[in-house]
Amino acid sequence: MFLSTPIEYLKGIGPARGELLKKELQIFTFNDLLFHFPYRHIDRSKVYKVKDLRPDMPYVQVKGCLYNLRTLGTKGGQRLVAELKDDTGTLELVWFQGHKWIKESIKANKEYLVFGKPNEFNGTINIVHPNLDDPEDAAIKKYLHIMPMYNCTEKMKARGVDSKTIMKWVNTLLLNPAFDIEESLSENIKASNGLMDRKAALFTIHFPANPAELAKASHRLKFEEFFFIQLKLLRYKVKRHQLFNGIKLENIGELFNTFYHSCLPFELTNAQKRVIKEIRADVKRGIQMNRLVQGDVGSGKTVVALMSMLMTIDNGYQACMMAPTEILATQHFETIHQLTKTLPVKVQLLMGSTPAREKKKIYLQLENGEIDLLIGTHALIENKVNFKNLGMAIVDEQHRFGVEQRARLWQKNTYPPHVLVMTATPIPRTLAMTLYGDLDTSVIDELPAGRKPIQTLMRYDSSRLAVYGFMKNEIQKGRQIYIVYPLIEESEKLDYKNLVEGYEIICKEFPEPTYNVSILHGRLKTAEKEFEMNRFIRGETNIMVATTVIEVGVNVPNASVMIVESAQKFGLSQLHQLRGRVGRGADQSYCILMSDIKKSAEAKQRLNTMVETTDGFKIAEADLKLRGPGELEGTAQSGILDLKIGDLAKDTAILALARTVAEEVLSKDPEFKLAENRAMAKFDALYRKTAKWGRIS
Repeated sequence: MFLSTPIEYLKGIGPARGELLKKELQIFTFNDLLFHFPYRHIDRSKVYKVKDLRPDMPYVQVKGCLYNLRTLGTKGGQRLVAELKDDTGTLELVWFQGHKWIKESIKANKEYLVFGKPNEFNGTINIVHPNLDDPEDAAIKKYLHIMPMYNCTEKMKARGVDSKTIMKWVNTLLLNPAFDIEESLSENIKASNGLMDRKAALFTIHFPANPAELAKASHRLKFEEFFFIQLKLLRYKVKRHQLFNGIKLENIGELFNTFYHSCLPFELTNAQKRVIKEIRADVKRGIQMNRLVQGDVGSGKTVVALMSMLMTIDNGYQACMMAPTEILATQHFETIHQLTKTLPVKVQLLMGSTPAREKKKIYLQLENGEIDLLIGTHALIENKVNFKNLGMAIVDEQHRFGVEQRARLWQKNTYPPHVLVMTATPIPRTLAMTLYGDLDTSVIDELPAGRKPIQTLMRYDSSRLAVYGFMKNEIQKGRQIYIVYPLIEESEKLDYKNLVEGYEIICKEFPEPTYNVSILHGRLKTAEKEFEMNRFIRGETNIMVATTVIEVGVNVPNASVMIVESAQKFGLSQLHQLRGRVGRGADQSYCILMSDIKKSAEAKQRLNTMVETTDGFKIAEADLKLRGPGELEGTAQSGILDLKIGDLAKDTAILALARTVAEEVLSKDPEFKLAENRAMAKFDALYRKTAKWGRIS
């Protein structure tokens, strides 16, 4: 019997149920079933009396005789009802789904153990969709104290496969004497870190004797999972250093020095200086840099990027900077062009809207090395764009680009350029990679002198008139205001505020000629967007009503208020980016999150996080807990990382331990040639087979 044996060959499953498991739970083999871990364990050691049940109680267990089994209701809304009687009273049991299978699988006038959540309906205590077990069932008796609960779908339940069924199959698998589970860790690692044997851990995670043993098994399996992922990612870093001999940027030359001493309009913060030193140390080693620079909006990432690119140009190479929108790319171009206008540096802008004739000229100048620094949008990764000698690629607001898009920029050279990615909010995927140590990280954790932290407030629709009054006060002070909507027009499916209706209301509340209102959204033509944006930048309009097209790239220091309508619709990263549109001047700025009173628990948590902190990493950590870290090795940017048992948000201590142990193993025996490590080679090979997207930033 092998772990790779198809699941239909396990006793009690067969072809039909095997297909069901494959389609519904992606369980194809014995190994997949073994690693379909319980999502929780329940204590079923106590049996309650019917008279003691209350609707405010959690899950309970009752023992009694089942009788009066009947189907009620019309065909479209039928329900199966039964009664359970013990020596103290009667309890109603109700099933709304899977009537046919349930009715066939249970018998009237028979004793059952009933497990479920007590409810009250019309003054009567009932349990909806209870679990029914035969108290004489050997498997039930054996695991009655701490019982595993497994995820299964409604389709499975309708065909007679529930958590209890899966529990019996796992029990059959683990107790088969022909079934062996190989050890994946060396004896030395297990002994020095107090880890259970793999076989014992896998048995215990399904059927623990007590909570303490369950915790030990969980710790062992989480360590194993993190350990082999750590090995893989740490190898990436070592191999990148071995295979990709990065360009050596050894000189701090005339461009860098002249800019630093003569062109900088302000003093660098200590945080900016520290990050530049970290980048400098990377690029002169002859190893490809792969670094994330995180800093809140306004912390000075653009200047750090420019000085890194000047360092590159000083050493005879070209540099490029890719931004997600034309607004942001244009802003970067104008800022960098202004800062370098007295330097002998050829800076050029390339975007989708760049005229064809101008594009051809840029392509030619890039290939012959006339352009030193190219700034642009996705147009930079088009096949026609070829550099003579690209030395550094910078990606701004990196969460707006797909992994494959960044990879195409990285592949513009026959040798890899240094890679610098920048963001005001590290997305969970980036945070996950940072935790794993494959991505070097720099943090600009200091705002320029004179900047005040943005005050973030949450308000309901009932406070709208007060919010309008606050807006008028800010406008009287000479300030400007953004109002952002999630939708352009009203939607039948989504109950969110929309820009078209909002614009009309704002124009009525803030009438001309006292006030002037701009409008900006993605359906406007480029020229119309520029016209509206420039009016706001020049201060000709007081209020900018917009969609998230202003999420990045808009820089109006006089804007002091950001109002986000239907804020519960937005993710943490978007909210943090939107908030970053204000707070760019010396005045106190505000972000007001408007939302409905009724919203999900997750939405409440997101909005509360925004109110409580402006720290980008704390926001990313909260996002990690809410959304998951994305696909670490693949191209997904959000969603749950494919971990069987580990949790990046909760298991950071185990993760840190696993990384330390992985580093020690790789330093002493990277190919597992020592006898004590040979058991790990097979499992290590399994983790090496997936795609290599993790190498790209």
